Amino acid sequence: MRDAYHEELDSIGEGLVEMARLVGSAIGRATTAMLDADLKLAESVIAADQKVDDLQHELEARAIALLARQQPVATDLRIVVTSLRMSADLERSGDLAQHVAKLARLRFPERAVPHDLHATILEMGQLAQRLMAKAAEVIITKDVDLALQLEQDDDEMDLLHRTLFQHLIDDRWKHGIETAVDVTLLGRYYERFADHAVSVAKRVVYLVTGEHADELQQNAGGAQSAPVEGA
Repeated sequence: MRDAYHEELDSIGEGLVEMARLVGSAIGRATTAMLDADLKLAESVIAADQKVDDLQHELEARAIALLARQQPVATDLRIVVTSLRMSADLERSGDLAQHVAKLARLRFPERAVPHDLHATILEMGQLAQRLMAKAAEVIITKDVDLALQLEQDDDEMDLLHRTLFQHLIDDRWKHGIETAVDVTLLGRYYERFADHAVSVAKRVVYLVTGEHADELQQNAGGAQSAPVEGA
């Protein structure tokens, strides 16, 4: 019975990894659909989000069944509860990728992104995909150091988002209000996607250590700055 129980716990983790890989792929493909005005690709991203939703529902059902049957405590309880929260982050990430694809579909056959912002949006899309790939690796390896790195990596997304905003408020903006709204929404979608990847990594830190990532970093910082006795 215990072997079956731990196999079920492992299968929940595998489901989270699959969700992370699916939404990482989705944001990459949605970005391509956006920049290339590729309607077929946009439609495929929109349709594929259902698989992410189905996976989340399946993981929720498994987790709730485990809670009811096994009444886990301590670390096992932390795994189940944290997995539920991670699945919600990943499902929302899939929605954000779908939003990008829907915007591409809405503006087809035109492109929602002006040519002078293509490089920035491409970089945001690629970074979002890398962050989610790293989040998937963190789920697999339970590597706390790698998980904590994601928040630093997210600073790059924040910088790109600010760069995008600077274009929007520049007096030389010449692409009109509708495009400004589109670009504003896109920037927000990528920023929030990155935030969810960071959130997944932080939840892994809690799962492994029993401490929240922010507390762990503060404690580490305090330990480094503490004076050495007798120095």
